[in-house]
Amino acid sequence: MPEGEAQLRAWMTEGLDGDAAAHVKMLHAVVPLLRAFFGRRLPNRHADAEDLVQETLLAVHEKRATYDRGRPFTAWLYAIARYKLIDHCRRRHATVAVEDVVEILVVEGFEEAASARMDVDRLLAGLSPKQAEVIRSTHLDGLSVTEAAKSAGIGESDVRVSVHRGLKALARRLKGEE
Repeated sequence: MPEGEAQLRAWMTEGLDGDAAAHVKMLHAVVPLLRAFFGRRLPNRHADAEDLVQETLLAVHEKRATYDRGRPFTAWLYAIARYKLIDHCRRRHATVAVEDVVEILVVEGFEEAASARMDVDRLLAGLSPKQAEVIRSTHLDGLSVTEAAKSAGIGESDVRVSVHRGLKALARRLKGEE
């Protein structure tokens, strides 16, 4: 299950303070986030996406001292990922038309994306852990129902029911019914 902003930030700062185990946990935890990020932008180029995940992990490790503890971790992470993607496009194509990379450059406001992720984390925290996990897996991380079921160690029908009930509960909460 992907970790939230607070946990990632905690592991990052603990790693900066010398806790190697926390740093390793953070690196492992960001892999699904990076796979989703690059997978959305390079949908038919899985090998390129995996290469970019590895390059980004190396950059995160090498540039960890540049992380500002007062800022959202995921914004910093996605900024590095975005630059790696831009570098990849430059390497792959000697010249790249601006129109072809506009989406990469302005796809997401990373501060806003980090803030939205924290909002989603808060919303999901109000659900049962199982519902939150399967909603996160299927709707945020892009796993199939089969993959989410395998990851959570539950049946596919349980995933479908939990997602349905969790989304209904979220809708009620957002409408102010709860």
